[in-house]
Amino acid sequence: SKVKSLHSGVDLTEDLLHYFWKTGWLSTSPIRTISGESVEIIQPGIHNSHSGPDFEQALLKIADTTWAGNVEMHIRASDWYNHRHEQDEAYNNVILHVVYIYDRAVFRQDGTEISVIELKSTIPETLVQSYRQLMSARSWIPCASSLKFVDEYHLQAFLSRVMTERLEAKYFEIIGLLEEQKGSWDNSFYIYLAKHFGFKTNALPFEWLAKSIPQQILAKHKNKPLQIEALIFGQAGFLTEELREDYPQKLKAEYNFLRKKYCLTPLSASIWKYMRMRPANFPLIRLAQFTALILKSEHLFSKILKIEDPASLKLLFSDLPVDVYWEHHYQFGQTTKKHAVQIGMGSIHALLINVLANFLFSYGKYHGNDLYCSRAIYLLEQLPAENNQITRKFKEIGLGVQSAFGSQALLMLKKNYCDHKKCLFCSIGSNILQRNHDSAPARFF
Repeated sequence: SKVKSLHSGVDLTEDLLHYFWKTGWLSTSPIRTISGESVEIIQPGIHNSHSGPDFEQALLKIADTTWAGNVEMHIRASDWYNHRHEQDEAYNNVILHVVYIYDRAVFRQDGTEISVIELKSTIPETLVQSYRQLMSARSWIPCASSLKFVDEYHLQAFLSRVMTERLEAKYFEIIGLLEEQKGSWDNSFYIYLAKHFGFKTNALPFEWLAKSIPQQILAKHKNKPLQIEALIFGQAGFLTEELREDYPQKLKAEYNFLRKKYCLTPLSASIWKYMRMRPANFPLIRLAQFTALILKSEHLFSKILKIEDPASLKLLFSDLPVDVYWEHHYQFGQTTKKHAVQIGMGSIHALLINVLANFLFSYGKYHGNDLYCSRAIYLLEQLPAENNQITRKFKEIGLGVQSAFGSQALLMLKKNYCDHKKCLFCSIGSNILQRNHDSAPARFF
């Protein structure tokens, strides 16, 4: 529900009312209901982001009576009926209606009137103006012109919180995969690693590939590189066509035998993407590197749990035994000049950031072992910041970072806050709003 501001074309939203309520702004001056009763906020309640009243389990003193219940907020009081709350039993326990404009009385299902406070004349105009400026900004992020005025403490504190949110989000993603793999951390790590080996463009095909050929099958052929290569390239769908060179012909022959032995069904080669991709990142090169990593690393996840030094973790992905065929090929049957076949350091860093750090944190959180969580954060702090369009833009407007911990936080900040203009949920946005009002209490959420 929104109401058009009288001073600009920007709408006010209920989020703004939520902000003032839960940050304690309203407690700085006497509050009275429309009927003149005093209101004391003992506990503002728990912000509810799902269906039902906006704040639950609030504790208020209205006049001489202490009330426990829920608080509902609207731009206009009449929105209570526009949203049909009078038909919903979940709203029968609302003890206070907080509105920006009071335009009518509101009643519960039993006919009792709900106490209401109007904020139109209570909310400081300087804060409303700051909010309007953020919401109407057409810059890359709403606070682009104001970010330089935010002190370093609040910037870094909120980035740390955002990074924690990112790790928590990855935790639920990994636990979902763990449940799918019936509690096997090794299988989950194998699939998750494969997915990220495809990076953004071929992440899904790589994930499908890993799920189509369990690592238990690969483990049976650890001492026979040609068979491991045949299983990977064959399952990826690249050994179905006629192949004339000796190496791919051998792969095809091995795969045809192994496919029947394990009743395997290959993927279609058409799922792999090449557009806007440098040859060094072509699917077959990545598959060759992934195959070499499987050959080099036995019980890889167990090794990662034991290695504490970031430099040693990098070595796990270096000097891979990629077949020499790929030094002169990017695809089967097409010879090229000799080129590098090892994973670049930038790609190794990406795997450490997006796979190893996430898995270490998730493993530690799942088992209640803070050591692994701390190691995940330490790893991110020791890796250089990612250099991409988003991190470069933040640097241009005054928010540069030195480590992967910081750059990952910036990516999360941009995606989850800036892109949705969730400035009222961001400590940086909160700092900007409070900076424009000298009497504001120093509270952050």
